[in-house]
Amino acid sequence: MKHSMNSGRIPIAAVALGVMVLIAAACMAPEDKSIVVASTTSTQDSGLFDYLLPIVKRRTGITVKVIAQGSGQALDTGRRGDADVVFVHAKSEELKFVAEGEGLKRYPVMYNDFVLLGPKSDPAGIAGMKDISRALQIIKDKRASFISRGDRSGTHIAELNLWKDSAVDIETDKGPWYKSIGQGMGAALNTASASNAYVLSDRSTWIHFKNPGELRILVEGDRRMFNQYGVILVNPDKHPNVKKVLGQKFIDYLISPAGQEDIANYKIDGQALFHPNANEAASTRELFPSLNLTRAPAPVPPAWN
Repeated sequence: MKHSMNSGRIPIAAVALGVMVLIAAACMAPEDKSIVVASTTSTQDSGLFDYLLPIVKRRTGITVKVIAQGSGQALDTGRRGDADVVFVHAKSEELKFVAEGEGLKRYPVMYNDFVLLGPKSDPAGIAGMKDISRALQIIKDKRASFISRGDRSGTHIAELNLWKDSAVDIETDKGPWYKSIGQGMGAALNTASASNAYVLSDRSTWIHFKNPGELRILVEGDRRMFNQYGVILVNPDKHPNVKKVLGQKFIDYLISPAGQEDIANYKIDGQALFHPNANEAASTRELFPSLNLTRAPAPVPPAWN
C-alpha cells in the first residue's frame, strides 16, 4: 500500500515541475515586437521598404510585416482590423478613414510627385507640356492608348481626379484606347511599356523601374501632380488586436528627425525618391523623447509650387 502511495506522488511532482518549467519558459520568451503595415504599392515597388525596414528594426526593435496594396485596399485592410498601421497616399480617403473612427490620427510623412509617361514616339504630341489637363484632353481627343491601374489605389484616385480636372468624364468618354487593368504600379508600367501607351506613375516607382522600354517622362511639374503620403494608426478601440504601442512607435519613428533623414537618404543614382515633410512646424525630438533619436533632421525641400 505504501508503495502504491509513493508511486502516486512521483507523477504529481513531475507534473508540478513541468508546469513550473513551462511558466518560466513563457516568462523568458521574447516579446513579439512585430506589426503589420498595410501600405501602398509604391512604397514597396520603389524599394523604400527594402531600404528602410532594416533601419526601423535597428532603431526601434520592431519587425514590420508589409501588406502592399493599392491605397483603397490598404485602408479596407485597416477597416477589417487586419493591420496595425496604414501607410498610403490618398489624402481624401485617409481623412475619411479617420472621420469614420477607423483610424486615430493622420500624420503626413513625405511627398513626391506623379509623372505622365508615354512612348518615345509620343503619338499624342504632349512631350514637354506643363499643363496636365491639356495633355490628358489631347490623349482623349486623339484616342491614344492609355493604361489605368483601375485598382482604387492612390495613383488611380489621382488619375481620376486629373481626368475630372481636365473636364473629361472618363467613364463616358473612355473607349478601346483606355485600358483599366486592376493591378499595381509595376504591372501598369510593364503593360504601358509593352503596348507603347501613356500611363500615370508616381516618380519613385518610375525611377526604380527596371523595364522602361520606350517609355519616357513626357509631362511633369504641374502642381496638381503633387503626391503626399500619410500614416495612420488603426483604431484599437474598434480592433482590440491592434498593437497600439508598437504601431505608434513606428509612426513616431517615421515622423522623427532621424526617420525623416533616413527617408531623405534613400536615393537611386543620387536622386531622392521621397522628400520628408512631417511636422515641419514642431520639434519631433521634443514630442517623442522616448525614441532617443539623436540625429538632426535633414533639410526639408521647399513646398511644391
